[in-house]
Amino acid sequence: IYGLFTCVSDFLPEALKLWYERNSILPYSIIVYRDGVGDGQLQALIDYEIPQIVSSLESIFNAQNFKLTFIVVKKRINTRFFVQSQGRLRNPLPGTVVDVVLTRREWYDFFIISQSVKDGTVTPTHYNVIHDTVRLSPDTVQCLTYRLCHMYYNLPGVIRVPAPCHYAHKLAYLVGQSIHQVPHQSLSNRLFYL
Repeated sequence: IYGLFTCVSDFLPEALKLWYERNSILPYSIIVYRDGVGDGQLQALIDYEIPQIVSSLESIFNAQNFKLTFIVVKKRINTRFFVQSQGRLRNPLPGTVVDVVLTRREWYDFFIISQSVKDGTVTPTHYNVIHDTVRLSPDTVQCLTYRLCHMYYNLPGVIRVPAPCHYAHKLAYLVGQSIHQVPHQSLSNRLFYL
């Protein structure tokens, strides 16, 4: 949808307006899962996209009393993990988190294996927390991320990325391939793109 919007900050006010209409209060914290970003683009997110979001949130909240965590989701990685069991190498169990040794010292990052595979090697998903004022513990962020992989309504099983990322992919694909314009406002609180 980025072709239709210049930044997340363009549609964030509308999303918060809907939240306020349903809950009569603005959220205390916002957690953004951002997909489709490579390692080389992380600095651009930190320098441009996050400040735009923060500025948009400041104008909505009329102060700096909100908290934001921005997590980059990376699926296209070559990293693989194995567990040695009974003298054989096997895929790790779903829910396996790797957040030490193989992660980068300068980043707040982790890997999660969210699903199991019957054939072949399971591919983990790599997460980078590049902005964090919510200050949840790493265990809480990892647990939330793993649980969101179970929240995709079109599948009774587990998906590889958190459901909000998959929903965003579905919506962007539908808009880009079929609608070619911003969807009608009446659809904004429905999962019409599934």
